[in-house]
Amino acid sequence: MRLDTLQDLLIDQLNYLYNAEFQIAEALPKVAHAASSADLKKAFQSHQKITQNQINRLNEVFKKLGVTHNNHHCDGVLGLIHDEDRIISIQGDPVVKDAALIAAAQRIEQYEISGYSAVRTYARELGYNDIADLLQDTLDEENESDKQLTSLAKGGFFSPGINEEAPK
Repeated sequence: MRLDTLQDLLIDQLNYLYNAEFQIAEALPKVAHAASSADLKKAFQSHQKITQNQINRLNEVFKKLGVTHNNHHCDGVLGLIHDEDRIISIQGDPVVKDAALIAAAQRIEQYEISGYSAVRTYARELGYNDIADLLQDTLDEENESDKQLTSLAKGGFFSPGINEEAPK
């Protein structure tokens, strides 16, 4: 693929986001299972449903553009998911590990937020206001997920107890 026009860039970036969403949807059950907090488990499970809706929305965007996705592999999200896998495999206090899972999930959210912000802007610049609105819906969901994760972290994971040194 060549990147000669903003349209080319829009389609290229949408393909990366499409693959990223698939990778995230695949990873979320494992992350939810690893969480020790019921609220965090619920948040990850809820985000899996949201992610599936985002995949459906991207399918709608591709249809409106009259193109098919080519499922470019998104190495950026793959690396972030590997960070989650590393956290899951480490031994430690479950509360601290939950805080680490939140941080890893927020890195993924920020990756998605930057990607959706860019493609939404490209769509607006190209006059695809209906597509830009769909992408804005996803961007709003990603921002809300990030806020929810922050709220969970502030609501208990960052308590003074996790800052105490473990007995030796």
